[in-house]
Amino acid sequence: MAAERTQERERDRERPMARIRLDLPRERRARLLPEYDPEAFGRVSERIARFLGTGRFLVWMTLTIIVWVMWNIFAPASLRFDEYPFIFLTLALSLQASYAAPLILLAQNRQDDRDRVNLEQDRKQNERSIADTEYLTREIAALRMGLGEVATRDWIRSELQDLVRELEERRDLFPYGEGHGSDVPDR
Repeated sequence: MAAERTQERERDRERPMARIRLDLPRERRARLLPEYDPEAFGRVSERIARFLGTGRFLVWMTLTIIVWVMWNIFAPASLRFDEYPFIFLTLALSLQASYAAPLILLAQNRQDDRDRVNLEQDRKQNERSIADTEYLTREIAALRMGLGEVATRDWIRSELQDLVRELEERRDLFPYGEGHGSDVPDR
């Protein structure tokens, strides 16, 4: 027995090992359970949940129950399929409710996920808007500070008025003679 094991080990050492390729994807394993697309299943469950939440569904469900009960009360005995306690109707409604509740919860979870993504995007957009607003506020403050050093129209007007006033005062102090200030005699 030990000799056989030793011989098997020697044969294994002599065989070249299969080389594992890391640049190729691994082969898919065989699965026992059937595969399904969770997104497609989620979309179908949302459509069902939307239908279950409509007035149309309530009307159809009510009409179905009324027809069911009336048929099983007034139809000939040989055609009745669910007698008075309506056990089959109760079973059908329980089955419908047992499937409707998880489908509605699945649809709500998917909606919560979408809402969460939308809220995150809104939060990021708000952060960008706040950053832009702060940047623009700083730029406006810098422009105001820069404008404090720039001559404005009102400032230039007041300076010119001061100069005109100063010239008028000098003219009053040093009046010109009749010959002064004219360049005619100099020619």
